[in-house]
Amino acid sequence: MGKVYEEINDRLAAFIEAQHIFFVATAPERPNGLVNVSPKGHDSFRILGPRRVAYLDITGSGVETIAHVKENGRLTVMFCAFDGPAKILRLYGNARVCERGDEGYDELLAKFPEYPGIRSIIVSDLFRIADSCGWSIPFYDYREERQQLLRYAASFDEEQLLQKHRDNCSHSLDGLVGVKPDL
Repeated sequence: MGKVYEEINDRLAAFIEAQHIFFVATAPERPNGLVNVSPKGHDSFRILGPRRVAYLDITGSGVETIAHVKENGRLTVMFCAFDGPAKILRLYGNARVCERGDEGYDELLAKFPEYPGIRSIIVSDLFRIADSCGWSIPFYDYREERQQLLRYAASFDEEQLLQKHRDNCSHSLDGLVGVKPDL
């Protein structure tokens, strides 16, 4: 049976910190827009307070999450236990995109490891924190993080990476504004 929490307590924080993967879900305002669900890995998630979280948005194949969050701020983060006791935890929030040059960006960035290819930091103020059983989630054994994305991002120098973002990440599949064009 699921439970709703007022805040991320120590037990939930320990659960979050033990997970190797999380998923983010967003959607544009328009009813025919594309719903997006993205898996995230590496050491890219931080609990900033009892009702505030953030994660690194590292270069990838699309810019849907950034564009959707910029349009309407809706974000759900989901963690699943793939080992140990069954559990699913969903964090529902009003999010914002913090990009290079934005107020507070450098302070937020300092909370994470250095990774190549960081486009932004997504910060979410949580209005609902809820778990559910997760009884249907299979067991998986964690082996290691894949390094392809980091190697790919590291293959660009800083200016090439910024140009890649300007060229390929300026708009979502729905035509919404993605990364800042003036980076």
